[in-house]
Amino acid sequence: MSTPPIAAALPPPESRTGLPPWSAGELPAPPRRTARDLLGPGIVMAGASLGAGEWLIGPAVTARYGGALLWIAALTLLAQYIYNVEASRYTLYTGEGIMTGKLRLRPGSRFWTITYAVVDIWTMLPYQLAGVAVTLAAVLLGRIPNPATETELMRTITYVVLLLFPLPLIFGGTIYRMVKALVVVKVFFVLGFTLAIVIFLGSGKTVIDVLSGFFAFGSLPAADGSVVNVPMALWRGETLPALDLESLKLITTLAAIAGVGGLTQSTICAYIREQGWGMGGQVGAIPSAVGGRGLELAHSGTVFKPTPPALERWRGWLRLVRLDQWYVWIPASLVGLALPAMISVEMLPRGTVADRWVLAGMMAGGVGDRVGGALGQVLWYGMLLCGFLVFFPVVITTVDGFLRRWVDVTWTAFATFREMDPRRVRWLYYGFLLIYLVMAAIFLSFANPLWLVIVSANVGNFALGLSCLHTLAVNVTLLPPELRPGWGSRIGLAASGCYFLGLAGLTLYIVLQS
Repeated sequence: MSTPPIAAALPPPESRTGLPPWSAGELPAPPRRTARDLLGPGIVMAGASLGAGEWLIGPAVTARYGGALLWIAALTLLAQYIYNVEASRYTLYTGEGIMTGKLRLRPGSRFWTITYAVVDIWTMLPYQLAGVAVTLAAVLLGRIPNPATETELMRTITYVVLLLFPLPLIFGGTIYRMVKALVVVKVFFVLGFTLAIVIFLGSGKTVIDVLSGFFAFGSLPAADGSVVNVPMALWRGETLPALDLESLKLITTLAAIAGVGGLTQSTICAYIREQGWGMGGQVGAIPSAVGGRGLELAHSGTVFKPTPPALERWRGWLRLVRLDQWYVWIPASLVGLALPAMISVEMLPRGTVADRWVLAGMMAGGVGDRVGGALGQVLWYGMLLCGFLVFFPVVITTVDGFLRRWVDVTWTAFATFREMDPRRVRWLYYGFLLIYLVMAAIFLSFANPLWLVIVSANVGNFALGLSCLHTLAVNVTLLPPELRPGWGSRIGLAASGCYFLGLAGLTLYIVLQS
Protein backbone atom coordinates (compact mmCIF):
# COMPACT_ATOMS: atom_id res chain seq x y z
CA MET A 1 0.00 0.00 0.00
CA SER A 2 1.39 3.39 -0.93
CA THR A 3 1.86 6.03 1.74
CA PRO A 4 0.21 9.40 0.99
CA PRO A 5 2.58 12.34 0.73
CA ILE A 6 3.40 13.94 4.07
CA ALA A 7 2.56 17.40 2.68
CA ALA A 8 -0.98 16.28 1.94
CA ALA A 9 -1.52 15.49 5.62
CA LEU A 10 -0.30 18.87 6.82
CA PRO A 11 -2.81 21.66 7.43
CA PRO A 12 -2.34 24.85 5.42
CA PRO A 13 0.25 27.24 6.90
CA GLU A 14 -2.35 29.65 8.26
CA SER A 15 -4.04 26.99 10.42
CA ARG A 16 -1.04 25.15 11.87
CA THR A 17 -1.64 26.79 15.25
CA GLY A 18 -5.24 25.56 15.34
CA LEU A 19 -7.01 28.55 13.78
CA PRO A 20 -9.51 27.98 10.95
CA PRO A 21 -8.12 28.13 7.39
CA TRP A 22 -8.88 30.97 5.01
CA SER A 23 -11.59 30.67 2.39
CA ALA A 24 -11.02 31.56 -1.26
CA GLY A 25 -12.39 34.58 -3.09
CA GLU A 26 -11.65 37.10 -5.82
CA LEU A 27 -9.81 40.37 -5.22
CA PRO A 28 -11.99 43.28 -6.40
CA ALA A 29 -10.61 46.17 -8.39
CA PRO A 30 -9.59 49.27 -6.40
CA PRO A 31 -11.74 52.39 -6.77
CA ARG A 32 -10.67 55.38 -8.81
CA ARG A 33 -8.44 57.59 -6.68
CA THR A 34 -10.73 60.56 -6.08
CA ALA A 35 -10.57 62.95 -3.15
CA ARG A 36 -13.51 61.14 -1.56
CA ASP A 37 -11.71 57.80 -1.82
CA LEU A 38 -8.73 59.28 0.02
CA LEU A 39 -10.95 60.14 3.00
CA GLY A 40 -10.62 56.57 4.17
CA PRO A 41 -8.69 54.96 7.01
CA GLY A 42 -6.06 57.73 6.88
CA ILE A 43 -8.45 60.46 8.02
CA VAL A 44 -9.72 58.25 10.85
CA MET A 45 -6.15 57.49 11.91
CA ALA A 46 -5.38 61.23 11.72
CA GLY A 47 -8.26 61.89 14.10
CA ALA A 48 -6.96 59.15 16.40
CA SER A 49 -3.45 60.62 16.28
CA LEU A 50 -4.55 64.13 17.32
CA GLY A 51 -4.55 63.53 21.07
CA ALA A 52 -2.51 63.96 24.24
CA GLY A 53 0.82 63.84 22.41
CA GLU A 54 -0.13 66.72 20.13
CA TRP A 55 -2.19 68.81 22.57
CA LEU A 56 -0.33 68.27 25.86
CA ILE A 57 3.07 66.59 25.67
CA GLY A 58 4.23 68.33 22.46
CA PRO A 59 3.32 71.82 23.73
CA ALA A 60 4.91 70.99 27.11
CA VAL A 61 8.17 70.21 25.31
CA THR A 62 8.06 73.24 23.01
CA ALA A 63 7.03 75.67 25.78
CA ARG A 64 10.19 74.69 27.63
CA TYR A 65 12.70 74.07 24.82
CA GLY A 66 11.21 75.52 21.64
CA GLY A 67 10.78 73.39 18.54
CA ALA A 68 14.24 71.76 18.52
CA LEU A 69 13.08 68.45 20.03
CA LEU A 70 10.19 67.78 17.62
CA TRP A 71 12.44 65.68 15.37
CA ILE A 72 11.68 62.68 17.59
CA ALA A 73 7.97 63.01 16.74
CA ALA A 74 8.74 63.25 13.01
CA LEU A 75 10.86 60.10 13.24
CA THR A 76 8.03 58.36 15.08
CA LEU A 77 5.52 59.25 12.36
CA LEU A 78 7.83 57.85 9.67
CA ALA A 79 8.20 54.57 11.60
CA GLN A 80 4.43 54.41 12.12
CA TYR A 81 3.85 55.00 8.40
CA ILE A 82 5.98 51.96 7.56
CA TYR A 83 4.08 49.88 10.10
CA ASN A 84 0.68 51.06 8.84
CA VAL A 85 1.44 50.06 5.26
CA GLU A 86 2.85 46.66 6.22
CA ALA A 87 0.01 45.82 8.62
CA SER A 88 -2.44 46.86 5.89
CA ARG A 89 -0.67 44.53 3.45
CA TYR A 90 -1.87 41.54 5.50
CA THR A 91 -5.44 42.86 5.72
CA LEU A 92 -5.63 43.61 2.00
CA TYR A 93 -4.78 39.96 1.32
CA THR A 94 -6.90 38.25 4.00
CA GLY A 95 -9.49 40.72 5.28
CA GLU A 96 -8.26 39.88 8.79
CA GLY A 97 -6.64 42.23 11.28
CA ILE A 98 -2.91 41.86 11.83
CA MET A 99 -3.55 40.68 15.41
CA THR A 100 -5.26 37.59 14.00
CA GLY A 101 -2.32 37.02 11.68
CA LYS A 102 0.03 37.03 14.66
CA LEU A 103 -2.00 34.28 16.31
CA ARG A 104 -1.43 32.11 13.23
CA LEU A 105 2.32 31.90 13.94
CA ARG A 106 4.04 29.55 16.37
CA PRO A 107 4.27 28.97 19.27
CA GLY A 108 0.51 29.34 18.98
CA SER A 109 -2.56 31.48 19.51
CA ARG A 110 -2.71 30.93 23.29
CA PHE A 111 0.87 32.12 23.80
CA TRP A 112 0.41 35.26 21.70
CA THR A 113 -2.98 36.03 23.23
CA ILE A 114 -1.52 36.00 26.75
CA THR A 115 1.57 37.98 25.67
CA TYR A 116 -0.39 40.78 24.03
CA ALA A 117 -3.03 40.85 26.77
CA VAL A 118 -0.36 41.43 29.43
CA VAL A 119 1.08 44.30 27.37
CA ASP A 120 -2.17 45.81 26.11
CA ILE A 121 -3.80 46.31 29.48
CA TRP A 122 -1.06 48.84 30.35
CA THR A 123 -1.27 50.69 27.03
CA MET A 124 -4.99 51.29 27.56
CA LEU A 125 -4.78 53.26 30.81
CA PRO A 126 -7.46 56.01 30.54
CA TYR A 127 -5.20 59.07 30.66
CA GLN A 128 -7.04 60.88 27.84
CA LEU A 129 -10.09 61.27 30.09
CA ALA A 130 -8.14 63.72 32.27
CA GLY A 131 -7.76 66.05 29.28
CA VAL A 132 -11.52 66.04 28.71
CA ALA A 133 -12.10 66.77 32.40
CA VAL A 134 -9.78 69.81 32.38
CA THR A 135 -11.52 71.42 29.40
CA LEU A 136 -15.03 70.80 30.76
CA ALA A 137 -14.05 72.02 34.24
CA ALA A 138 -12.62 75.21 32.71
CA VAL A 139 -15.91 75.85 30.90
CA LEU A 140 -17.91 75.30 34.11
CA LEU A 141 -15.62 77.46 36.27
CA GLY A 142 -14.80 80.14 33.70
CA ARG A 143 -11.11 79.64 34.50
CA ILE A 144 -8.44 76.96 34.47
CA PRO A 145 -9.02 74.47 37.32
CA ASN A 146 -6.39 73.86 39.97
CA PRO A 147 -5.75 70.08 40.07
CA ALA A 148 -4.39 70.34 43.63
CA THR A 149 -7.51 71.93 45.16
CA GLU A 150 -10.31 70.86 42.81
CA THR A 151 -9.61 67.15 42.64
CA GLU A 152 -13.17 66.05 43.39
CA LEU A 153 -14.65 68.21 40.62
CA MET A 154 -12.13 66.82 38.13
CA ARG A 155 -12.76 63.25 39.25
CA THR A 156 -16.54 63.66 39.01
CA ILE A 157 -16.33 65.06 35.48
CA THR A 158 -13.97 62.24 34.50
CA TYR A 159 -16.47 59.59 35.64
CA VAL A 160 -19.33 61.35 33.81
CA VAL A 161 -17.28 61.37 30.60
CA LEU A 162 -16.43 57.70 31.16
CA LEU A 163 -20.15 56.92 31.16
CA LEU A 164 -20.95 59.11 28.13
CA PHE A 165 -18.18 58.32 25.65
CA PRO A 166 -19.59 54.88 24.60
CA LEU A 167 -22.75 56.50 23.16
CA PRO A 168 -21.30 57.15 19.65
CA LEU A 169 -20.23 53.49 19.52
CA ILE A 170 -23.84 52.34 19.86
CA PHE A 171 -25.35 54.05 16.80
CA GLY A 172 -24.63 54.37 13.09
CA GLY A 173 -25.00 51.00 11.35
CA THR A 174 -21.31 50.12 11.53
CA ILE A 175 -19.20 51.42 14.38
CA TYR A 176 -16.55 52.49 11.87
CA ARG A 177 -19.00 54.77 10.05
CA MET A 178 -19.86 56.68 13.23
CA VAL A 179 -16.22 56.92 14.34
CA LYS A 180 -15.21 58.21 10.90
CA ALA A 181 -17.90 60.91 10.89
CA LEU A 182 -16.85 62.04 14.36
CA VAL A 183 -13.14 62.34 13.61
CA VAL A 184 -13.65 64.09 10.26
CA VAL A 185 -15.46 66.90 12.12
CA LYS A 186 -12.72 66.91 14.75
CA VAL A 187 -9.81 67.08 12.30
CA PHE A 188 -11.23 69.88 10.16
CA PHE A 189 -12.42 72.03 13.08
CA VAL A 190 -9.33 71.68 15.30
CA LEU A 191 -6.79 72.11 12.51
CA GLY A 192 -8.79 74.93 10.93
CA PHE A 193 -9.18 76.84 14.20
CA THR A 194 -5.56 76.46 15.31
CA LEU A 195 -4.31 77.36 11.82
CA ALA A 196 -6.32 80.59 11.99
CA ILE A 197 -4.79 81.36 15.42
CA VAL A 198 -1.26 80.82 14.07
CA ILE A 199 -1.91 82.91 10.92
CA PHE A 200 -3.36 85.90 12.76
CA LEU A 201 -1.46 85.79 16.06
CA GLY A 202 1.75 83.89 15.32
CA SER A 203 5.08 85.22 14.11
CA GLY A 204 7.38 84.03 11.36
CA LYS A 205 10.06 83.34 13.96
CA THR A 206 7.77 80.93 15.81
CA VAL A 207 6.79 79.11 12.61
CA ILE A 208 10.44 78.69 11.59
CA ASP A 209 11.41 77.55 15.10
CA VAL A 210 8.81 74.77 15.13
CA LEU A 211 9.16 73.64 11.51
CA SER A 212 12.96 73.50 11.72
CA GLY A 213 12.61 71.37 14.84
CA PHE A 214 11.24 68.50 12.76
CA PHE A 215 14.67 68.30 11.08
CA ALA A 216 16.92 68.99 14.11
CA PHE A 217 17.90 65.32 14.39
CA GLY A 218 19.93 64.49 17.48
CA SER A 219 18.95 67.53 19.58
CA LEU A 220 18.47 66.62 23.26
CA PRO A 221 17.73 68.56 26.48
CA ALA A 222 20.72 69.40 28.67
CA ALA A 223 20.54 69.53 32.46
CA ASP A 224 21.08 73.32 32.42
CA GLY A 225 17.85 73.88 30.46
CA SER A 226 19.49 74.35 27.06
CA VAL A 227 19.30 72.10 24.00
CA VAL A 228 22.39 70.38 22.62
CA ASN A 229 22.63 68.82 19.16
CA VAL A 230 24.61 65.69 19.96
CA PRO A 231 25.85 64.82 16.42
CA MET A 232 27.07 68.39 15.81
CA ALA A 233 28.74 68.58 19.22
CA LEU A 234 30.57 65.31 18.57
CA TRP A 235 31.57 66.50 15.07
CA ARG A 236 33.13 69.63 16.58
CA GLY A 237 34.89 67.61 19.29
CA GLU A 238 33.00 69.30 22.12
CA THR A 239 32.40 67.74 25.52
CA LEU A 240 28.76 66.75 25.85
CA PRO A 241 26.91 68.34 28.79
CA ALA A 242 24.89 66.26 31.24
CA LEU A 243 21.44 65.48 29.87
CA ASP A 244 18.16 66.15 31.68
CA LEU A 245 16.84 62.63 32.34
CA GLU A 246 13.34 63.77 33.37
CA SER A 247 12.95 65.73 30.14
CA LEU A 248 14.24 62.73 28.19
CA LYS A 249 11.44 60.68 29.75
CA LEU A 250 8.98 63.33 28.57
CA ILE A 251 10.44 63.10 25.06
CA THR A 252 10.13 59.30 24.95
CA THR A 253 6.53 59.77 26.05
CA LEU A 254 6.00 62.22 23.17
CA ALA A 255 7.53 59.67 20.80
CA ALA A 256 5.15 57.03 22.14
CA ILE A 257 1.93 59.00 21.68
CA ALA A 258 2.79 61.16 18.67
CA GLY A 259 0.71 59.78 15.85
CA VAL A 260 -1.35 56.91 17.20
CA GLY A 261 1.14 54.71 19.01
CA GLY A 262 1.17 51.38 20.79
CA LEU A 263 -1.03 48.51 19.70
CA THR A 264 -3.70 51.07 18.78
CA GLN A 265 -1.63 51.52 15.61
CA SER A 266 -2.94 48.12 14.45
CA THR A 267 -6.48 49.56 14.29
CA ILE A 268 -5.57 50.61 10.74
CA CYS A 269 -6.38 47.00 9.78
CA ALA A 270 -9.94 47.21 11.12
CA TYR A 271 -10.48 50.48 9.26
CA ILE A 272 -9.09 48.97 6.03
CA ARG A 273 -11.49 46.05 6.44
CA GLU A 274 -14.55 48.13 7.21
CA GLN A 275 -13.78 50.60 4.45
CA GLY A 276 -14.08 47.54 2.19
CA TRP A 277 -10.56 47.81 0.78
CA GLY A 278 -8.88 44.75 -0.70
CA MET A 279 -10.37 41.53 0.64
CA GLY A 280 -11.81 43.45 3.60
CA GLY A 281 -15.10 43.86 1.80
CA GLN A 282 -15.60 40.08 1.80
CA VAL A 283 -15.38 39.41 5.53
CA GLY A 284 -17.93 41.90 6.88
CA ALA A 285 -17.87 44.47 9.68
CA ILE A 286 -18.72 44.93 13.35
CA PRO A 287 -22.30 46.27 13.49
CA SER A 288 -23.42 48.87 16.00
CA ALA A 289 -26.06 48.01 18.59
CA VAL A 290 -28.56 50.37 16.93
CA GLY A 291 -28.85 50.43 13.15
CA GLY A 292 -26.54 47.48 12.46
CA ARG A 293 -29.14 44.85 11.63
CA GLY A 294 -28.09 42.42 8.89
CA LEU A 295 -24.35 43.05 9.27
CA GLU A 296 -21.96 40.30 10.33
CA LEU A 297 -18.26 39.48 10.64
CA ALA A 298 -16.73 36.26 9.33
CA HIS A 299 -14.69 34.12 11.73
CA SER A 300 -11.72 33.84 9.36
CA GLY A 301 -10.32 35.66 6.36
CA THR A 302 -10.83 35.28 2.63
CA VAL A 303 -7.83 35.28 0.29
CA PHE A 304 -7.28 35.34 -3.47
CA LYS A 305 -5.05 33.45 -5.87
CA PRO A 306 -2.18 35.69 -7.06
CA THR A 307 -2.85 35.43 -10.80
CA PRO A 308 -1.46 38.15 -13.12
CA PRO A 309 -4.80 40.06 -13.27
CA ALA A 310 -5.17 39.80 -9.48
CA LEU A 311 -1.60 41.03 -8.96
CA GLU A 312 -2.37 44.10 -11.06
CA ARG A 313 -5.37 44.87 -8.85
CA TRP A 314 -3.23 44.14 -5.77
CA ARG A 315 -0.69 46.76 -6.76
CA GLY A 316 -3.55 49.23 -7.16
CA TRP A 317 -4.75 48.55 -3.62
CA LEU A 318 -1.25 48.95 -2.18
CA ARG A 319 -0.87 52.27 -4.01
CA LEU A 320 -4.19 53.41 -2.54
CA VAL A 321 -3.05 52.54 1.00
CA ARG A 322 0.25 54.38 0.51
CA LEU A 323 -1.55 57.43 -0.88
CA ASP A 324 -4.02 57.36 2.00
CA GLN A 325 -1.20 57.27 4.52
CA TRP A 326 1.28 59.58 2.80
CA TYR A 327 -1.11 62.29 1.58
CA VAL A 328 -3.74 62.22 4.35
CA TRP A 329 -2.43 60.67 7.58
CA ILE A 330 1.17 61.95 7.56
CA PRO A 331 0.32 65.60 6.65
CA ALA A 332 -2.62 65.74 9.07
CA SER A 333 -0.49 64.27 11.86
CA LEU A 334 2.42 66.67 11.21
CA VAL A 335 0.11 69.68 11.09
CA GLY A 336 -1.64 68.41 14.22
CA LEU A 337 1.74 68.36 15.97
CA ALA A 338 2.99 71.67 14.60
CA LEU A 339 0.03 73.99 15.21
CA PRO A 340 -0.41 73.43 19.00
CA ALA A 341 3.39 73.58 19.32
CA MET A 342 3.43 76.96 17.56
CA ILE A 343 0.69 78.27 19.84
CA SER A 344 2.59 77.16 22.95
CA VAL A 345 5.84 78.76 21.71
CA GLU A 346 4.04 81.98 20.78
CA MET A 347 1.82 82.34 23.86
CA LEU A 348 3.95 80.99 26.72
CA PRO A 349 7.34 82.26 27.98
CA ARG A 350 10.30 80.08 26.97
CA GLY A 351 11.19 77.74 29.81
CA THR A 352 7.60 77.33 31.03
CA VAL A 353 7.17 74.19 33.15
CA ALA A 354 3.57 73.43 34.08
CA ASP A 355 1.24 70.58 34.90
CA ARG A 356 0.65 68.88 31.55
CA TRP A 357 -3.11 68.87 32.02
CA VAL A 358 -3.25 72.61 32.79
CA LEU A 359 -0.91 73.56 29.93
CA ALA A 360 -3.66 73.39 27.29
CA GLY A 361 -5.69 75.81 29.41
CA MET A 362 -2.68 78.11 29.70
CA MET A 363 -2.44 78.14 25.90
CA ALA A 364 -6.13 79.09 25.71
CA GLY A 365 -5.54 81.82 28.28
CA GLY A 366 -2.56 83.12 26.31
CA VAL A 367 -4.68 83.41 23.17
CA GLY A 368 -7.51 85.15 25.04
CA ASP A 369 -5.15 87.60 26.76
CA ARG A 370 -3.32 88.41 23.52
CA VAL A 371 -6.56 89.43 21.77
CA GLY A 372 -8.45 90.78 24.80
CA GLY A 373 -12.04 91.94 25.10
CA ALA A 374 -15.07 89.98 23.97
CA LEU A 375 -13.22 88.43 21.01
CA GLY A 376 -10.48 87.21 23.34
CA GLN A 377 -13.12 85.52 25.51
CA VAL A 378 -14.63 83.86 22.42
CA LEU A 379 -11.21 82.60 21.35
CA TRP A 380 -10.57 81.31 24.89
CA TYR A 381 -13.71 79.20 24.70
CA GLY A 382 -12.78 78.21 21.13
CA MET A 383 -9.44 76.85 22.33
CA LEU A 384 -11.20 74.93 25.10
CA LEU A 385 -13.61 73.50 22.51
CA CYS A 386 -10.59 72.41 20.48
CA GLY A 387 -9.23 70.69 23.58
CA PHE A 388 -12.52 68.89 24.10
CA LEU A 389 -12.65 67.83 20.44
CA VAL A 390 -9.07 66.60 20.70
CA PHE A 391 -9.62 64.44 23.76
CA PHE A 392 -13.22 63.19 23.63
CA PRO A 393 -13.07 61.61 20.14
CA VAL A 394 -9.59 60.19 20.81
CA VAL A 395 -10.96 58.42 23.88
CA ILE A 396 -13.52 56.86 21.55
CA THR A 397 -11.04 55.89 18.81
CA THR A 398 -8.50 54.52 21.30
CA VAL A 399 -11.04 52.39 23.13
CA ASP A 400 -12.63 51.31 19.84
CA GLY A 401 -9.21 50.15 18.64
CA PHE A 402 -8.67 48.20 21.86
CA LEU A 403 -12.06 46.51 21.54
CA ARG A 404 -11.53 45.65 17.87
CA ARG A 405 -8.16 44.04 18.59
CA TRP A 406 -9.62 41.74 21.18
CA VAL A 407 -12.84 41.04 19.30
CA ASP A 408 -10.70 39.94 16.33
CA VAL A 409 -8.55 37.74 18.58
CA THR A 410 -11.49 36.17 20.42
CA TRP A 411 -13.71 35.80 17.35
CA THR A 412 -11.12 33.73 15.47
CA ALA A 413 -8.87 32.14 18.11
CA PHE A 414 -11.39 30.56 20.49
CA ALA A 415 -13.56 27.64 19.37
CA THR A 416 -16.49 28.68 21.58
CA PHE A 417 -16.80 32.02 19.80
CA ARG A 418 -16.15 30.54 16.34
CA GLU A 419 -19.40 28.62 16.80
CA MET A 420 -21.39 31.81 17.35
CA ASP A 421 -23.64 33.32 14.70
CA PRO A 422 -21.53 35.89 12.75
CA ARG A 423 -24.30 38.44 13.32
CA ARG A 424 -23.75 38.28 17.10
CA VAL A 425 -20.24 39.73 17.00
CA ARG A 426 -21.65 43.05 18.22
CA TRP A 427 -22.43 41.55 21.63
CA LEU A 428 -18.85 40.38 22.01
CA TYR A 429 -17.73 43.94 21.19
CA TYR A 430 -20.06 45.49 23.78
CA GLY A 431 -19.10 42.85 26.35
CA PHE A 432 -15.47 43.92 26.02
CA LEU A 433 -16.62 47.56 26.26
CA LEU A 434 -18.26 46.84 29.61
CA ILE A 435 -15.06 45.18 30.87
CA TYR A 436 -13.05 48.21 29.76
CA LEU A 437 -15.37 50.63 31.57
CA VAL A 438 -14.94 48.72 34.83
CA MET A 439 -11.15 48.55 34.36
CA ALA A 440 -10.94 52.29 33.58
CA ALA A 441 -13.03 53.21 36.62
CA ILE A 442 -10.68 51.20 38.86
CA PHE A 443 -7.55 52.88 37.48
CA LEU A 444 -9.09 56.36 37.70
CA SER A 445 -9.96 55.81 41.35
CA PHE A 446 -6.35 55.65 42.53
CA ALA A 447 -3.86 56.73 39.83
CA ASN A 448 -2.97 60.30 38.91
CA PRO A 449 -3.23 61.25 35.20
CA LEU A 450 0.47 61.94 34.67
CA TRP A 451 1.40 58.47 35.95
CA LEU A 452 -1.22 56.98 33.63
CA VAL A 453 0.11 58.76 30.53
CA ILE A 454 3.79 57.97 31.19
CA VAL A 455 3.19 54.27 31.91
CA SER A 456 0.69 53.81 29.08
CA ALA A 457 2.80 55.63 26.51
CA ASN A 458 6.08 53.94 27.26
CA VAL A 459 4.66 50.43 27.50
CA GLY A 460 3.13 51.39 24.14
CA ASN A 461 6.64 51.87 22.74
CA PHE A 462 7.51 48.30 23.69
CA ALA A 463 4.20 47.00 22.32
CA LEU A 464 4.61 48.73 18.96
CA GLY A 465 8.23 47.61 18.68
CA LEU A 466 7.19 44.01 19.26
CA SER A 467 4.29 44.43 16.84
CA CYS A 468 6.58 45.73 14.07
CA LEU A 469 8.85 42.68 14.27
CA HIS A 470 5.89 40.30 14.60
CA THR A 471 4.14 41.86 11.58
CA LEU A 472 7.30 41.36 9.54
CA ALA A 473 7.30 37.67 10.52
CA VAL A 474 3.62 37.34 9.56
CA ASN A 475 4.08 38.93 6.14
CA VAL A 476 7.13 36.89 5.14
CA THR A 477 5.62 33.64 6.45
CA LEU A 478 1.91 33.63 5.60
CA LEU A 479 1.66 35.76 2.46
CA PRO A 480 2.35 34.23 -0.97
CA PRO A 481 5.83 35.13 -2.28
CA GLU A 482 4.35 37.49 -4.88
CA LEU A 483 2.68 39.59 -2.16
CA ARG A 484 5.44 39.71 0.43
CA PRO A 485 7.23 43.01 1.19
CA GLY A 486 10.45 43.80 -0.65
CA TRP A 487 13.77 44.10 1.10
CA GLY A 488 13.42 47.86 1.54
CA SER A 489 10.11 47.42 3.37
CA ARG A 490 11.49 44.57 5.45
CA ILE A 491 14.50 46.59 6.57
CA GLY A 492 12.31 49.63 7.27
CA LEU A 493 9.87 47.62 9.39
CA ALA A 494 12.67 45.89 11.31
CA ALA A 495 14.35 49.26 11.93
CA SER A 496 11.03 50.70 13.13
CA GLY A 497 10.66 47.83 15.59
CA CYS A 498 14.17 48.39 16.93
CA TYR A 499 13.48 52.14 17.21
CA PHE A 500 10.40 51.67 19.40
CA LEU A 501 12.05 48.97 21.49
CA GLY A 502 15.05 51.29 21.93
CA LEU A 503 12.77 54.07 23.22
CA ALA A 504 11.19 51.63 25.68
CA GLY A 505 14.65 50.56 26.84
CA LEU A 506 15.75 54.19 27.26
CA THR A 507 12.71 54.94 29.42
CA LEU A 508 13.40 51.89 31.58
CA TYR A 509 17.01 53.03 32.01
CA ILE A 510 15.89 56.54 33.04
CA VAL A 511 13.40 55.14 35.55
CA LEU A 512 16.06 52.88 37.07
CA GLN A 513 18.52 55.80 37.27
CA SER A 514 15.90 57.91 39.02
